[in-house]
Amino acid sequence: MDPAEPVGAAGAAGTVGTVARADGLHRQYGRGNRAVAALRGVSARFAAGTFTAVMGPSGSGKTTLLHCLAGMDRPDRGTVWWGDTEIGTLPERRLARLRRENVGFVFQGFNLMPAMTAAQNVELPGRLAGHRPERHQVREALARVGLAGCERQRPATLSGGQQQRVAIARALVARPRVLFADEPTGALDRATGQDVLTLLRRGVDHDGQTCVMVTHDPTAAAYADRVLLLADGRLVDELHRPTPDRVAHALTLAGSPG
Repeated sequence: MDPAEPVGAAGAAGTVGTVARADGLHRQYGRGNRAVAALRGVSARFAAGTFTAVMGPSGSGKTTLLHCLAGMDRPDRGTVWWGDTEIGTLPERRLARLRRENVGFVFQGFNLMPAMTAAQNVELPGRLAGHRPERHQVREALARVGLAGCERQRPATLSGGQQQRVAIARALVARPRVLFADEPTGALDRATGQDVLTLLRRGVDHDGQTCVMVTHDPTAAAYADRVLLLADGRLVDELHRPTPDRVAHALTLAGSPG
């Protein structure tokens, strides 16, 4: 599928080249007068080997969309597809297994275990799932993110950028089809953040990874192939071949303070 194909275009669930798809997602939190509509009919498709940034004002639904796409939250209405599998109908155990096999997730706050070494942090999700990765796979994952030789270091001995690299290695060790990243550079200085973004970009260009990243930073978004812009839970714009200036302008039109 052409990466420039319009978001939300109609097509069969098994569309060749589409690794993830959302159709008409609605998600509401709370009830009655306190109800908040986080998503209002959002549809999007994500092609293999592409990098998409998701942006919008605070409260626009960015993280909710990411969590729904990653199978970490379930929409109230609408469907999420991984390839030709509609994940909303799956029992939790099978969904968890498919998530381990297909999806990696990188959090802004790293979410590393301080008492564990870098290698132990990378292998932890697999151990908890009963599929502990081989030692050489852990070493290779850390080497891919520039941390060869750091296997025995604990998070406190690593810089913020190195800790985020460990988190990325943890997400990549199972070689997932899709990598979801929620503000992966939000806690980093600009130079270190650029290193992390270059790493994500390299995974797309050289390893065929599909990356979907939430960010508030127009410069970070410019590393992506396209930008999806949300406002009030709706998809309001899409930019291809984004530049920082174009992204910043689109955010201003959407009412973002940033």
